[in-house]
Amino acid sequence: MLRVLLAGGGTAGHINPAMAIAEIIKEHHPDAEFCFAGNPDKLEAKIVPQAGYRFEPIRIEGIQRKISGENIKRNIKAVHYLVHSGKRAKQIINDFKPDLVIGTGGYVSGPIVRKAAQMGIKTAIHEANAFAGMTTKLLSKQVDKIMLTVEHTKNLDESVMDKVSVTGLPVRKAFEHKTKSDARKELGFSDDDIVILSAGGSLGSKTINDNVAKLLKWEQDNGKNICHVHSYGTYKDYAGYVKRLEDAGVKVKDNPCLIVNEYVNMPLALAACDLVITRCGASTLTEIEAVGRGAILIPSPMVAENHQYHNGMVLQNAGAGFVFEEKDLTETTVIDKVAELTSKPERLAELSANAAALYINDTNDRIYETIKPLIESVT
Repeated sequence: MLRVLLAGGGTAGHINPAMAIAEIIKEHHPDAEFCFAGNPDKLEAKIVPQAGYRFEPIRIEGIQRKISGENIKRNIKAVHYLVHSGKRAKQIINDFKPDLVIGTGGYVSGPIVRKAAQMGIKTAIHEANAFAGMTTKLLSKQVDKIMLTVEHTKNLDESVMDKVSVTGLPVRKAFEHKTKSDARKELGFSDDDIVILSAGGSLGSKTINDNVAKLLKWEQDNGKNICHVHSYGTYKDYAGYVKRLEDAGVKVKDNPCLIVNEYVNMPLALAACDLVITRCGASTLTEIEAVGRGAILIPSPMVAENHQYHNGMVLQNAGAGFVFEEKDLTETTVIDKVAELTSKPERLAELSANAAALYINDTNDRIYETIKPLIESVT
C-alpha cells in the first residue's frame, strides 16, 4: 500500500495544492494512505482534518528580516522551533513510514522534506509562485523532482533544472464548468452588462477595499452599464464596510447591479465577470487563467521576496492583465484603467483570451506523470 506524506501550510496557497495532489494520487491508487504535516496554529490544522486526512503537527516559523523588538522575540522563538524541527520531522516520518514525501511550500515543508531526503525516502516539491520561495531554493538540490506552476520561474539554480517539470497549479473543478451566461442568470445580471469582480483574498485587503469604494462611486455617478461583485473579506476591521459605502453615497441595498459581501461564491462570480480586480496569489491567478478573464492586479507588498509581483507580471507580460504596485497607486489609477477597458469591449475580450491561453489544462496528468516514477520505484 502506497503511503504519502505531504507538507505545506501557512496559507491556502500551500494547503490546497497539497490536498489536490493527494486527490490526484488517490485517483490512480485508491487504497493509498495520506498524512499531512503542518503547523498546529495555522490554517492547515483546521482545513486538513476537515477534509478527512490525518494531520501531524510540527512547529516552524520564518525569520523576520525587519528589526523590531517584537520581531526579535519572534525570531528567538523561530530559532528554537528550527533547532527542534529535525527531531520532530524524523518522529513523524518514523511513525507514518511514507514511501513518498511531497512539499508544497511554506516554512513547514522545509524540515519534513529535508529529513525525508536525508533518510533516503523519495521526495518531490511543488512551487506555486513565479518566484521560487526560500524553502524551494533550499530543498531543490536535495529532492528527486521539482514541479513548477509556470515555465519561467525565476531564481532556481541551473544545476537542478534536470529535475524540473512544469505542471501548472491544480484548481477546483468548479472553476471549469460554469458558463458566463448561466453564472450571470444566477447572480441576476444580464448578458449585455459589463461585470466586474473584485476581491482581496479571504481576509480581504484594505488597499483593494479602498480603491473599489472609489470605483463603485464612479460607476454609480457615471451611469455606466456596469454590474459589480465585491468581496471585502472576513477581517474584523472590514465589518462596517457596507455602511461606509452607503455613507459615501454608494447605493448598496436593493441595487440589482451590485453585490457586496464579506465572502462571495468565487467560481460563480469569476464565471460571470468580464474583468477581475485582485491580489496576485498563485491560486487566484491560476483560477483567472482557468476561466479566462482579464485582470487588474495589485500585488501584496507584505509577502516574502515580493513574489506576488512576479506572479502578476506573468499575466501582464502575456497581455492578460495590468499590474499596479501599491506604492504607485493614485486616487484614480484603478478608475482610469476600468474606464479605459469598459469603453472597449474588444479589449476585454483580448485580455480574456490571453489569460485562457496561459492555462495548463492537463495539470493533474502532468503532476502524476512527474511523481509516477518515484511511486513505481517503491511499490
